Amino acid sequence: MYDLIVIGGGASGMMTAGTAAERGLRVLVLEKNKKLGAKLAISGGGRCNITNNEDNIHTFLSQYKDSQKFLYSSFSKFNKETTKAFFKKLGLPVVVQERNRCFPKTENALDVVRVLEDWLRANKVSIQTSTPVEKIEYTNNVISGVITKGKKYTAKSYVIATGGLSHPETGSTGDGFSWMKEIGHTVVAPNPNIVPLKVKEKWIKKLSGATLVDVKLYFYLDEKRIFDRRGNILCTHFGMSGPLVLNSAYEVLQLLEKGKVTCLIDMFPALDIGSLEKKVVELFEKNKNKNLKNILKEIIPAALAPVLCEELSLSDDLKVHSVTKEQRKSIVRFLKQSPLTISGSLGYDKAVVSDGGIPLREVDAQDFRSKIFSNLFFTGDMLHITRPSGGYSLQLCWTTGFVVGKSV
Repeated sequence: MYDLIVIGGGASGMMTAGTAAERGLRVLVLEKNKKLGAKLAISGGGRCNITNNEDNIHTFLSQYKDSQKFLYSSFSKFNKETTKAFFKKLGLPVVVQERNRCFPKTENALDVVRVLEDWLRANKVSIQTSTPVEKIEYTNNVISGVITKGKKYTAKSYVIATGGLSHPETGSTGDGFSWMKEIGHTVVAPNPNIVPLKVKEKWIKKLSGATLVDVKLYFYLDEKRIFDRRGNILCTHFGMSGPLVLNSAYEVLQLLEKGKVTCLIDMFPALDIGSLEKKVVELFEKNKNKNLKNILKEIIPAALAPVLCEELSLSDDLKVHSVTKEQRKSIVRFLKQSPLTISGSLGYDKAVVSDGGIPLREVDAQDFRSKIFSNLFFTGDMLHITRPSGGYSLQLCWTTGFVVGKSV
């Protein structure tokens, strides 16, 4: 018998196992993939956004929406500073980049997986990969064992660290949710949370691969403005992605359930429409005899210039001196109020993270122990906690994993 069995060898599972093993506990990790950390290895575009460097703990926790009070105690024990110190101790210093995002100095997610696995092995954690759990057994309010490949493993305590439904190709197929339903826990139905958005308009799809820097998005429900966000967006063959879009998706998808959702892109949020028109007039005055499409590239991304001309029915060979006042105003309106119709999201396959999972009312806030089974604990994406991208998801994994590892 083990002291602890951790089901799932991802970020939170490895943190749990290593922390418990450092206390001298006999720990077994059961992972259905061939390797540990499959999702971790592709996180942050392969660079691994380890945490966020926001200093104010209240501001940090506010990113977890309704769960911030529930998490306060745990984050007092293990937070972003503890995380940075932890990885430095493992020989992988963390560096802070734009928008307070923290990455390993090597900017390689595989290095994060490597140092964690080395840490587990140094602390004599037993690791069994390619070992999918088939069933969880229980008696009354105690978990009594797990069945995998026809073999039963037992322990004093058990941790479910199988993740949610994002990136199913990495093994996150909601197994933990299914098991918990079977044994009596409630599971909040997951929805893609941080995910790219699909749009109907073709013009933005023609910009696939281009980034629009420092723009502002205004989201409308049935023509009523609901909220706005500012940042960078990545244009794609289906619509929009990038940090600004990903962190707006949760609210946008909620709006879509209520009606028609449209969006206006302001590509010059620092200027009002009058100031932008003045800027365009000055540009035109200096370049009267040049081709409009080429001149526009001085103030907008090169890929956008021909798309804008096509969208506004402006000929490719139109000279600046031939642009009418109304055509000039239409260009300015397009740059300040480019319209888009949101048609949905790319779903679980492209979601950075999903919400859903065990509702917090069924979990002890001090140690993430099940309120139904006395020797069962949850970490990371198993918990129904909404959060944005930018390091907050992995910080939740480190924090919950550490607290559970210290508590079992």
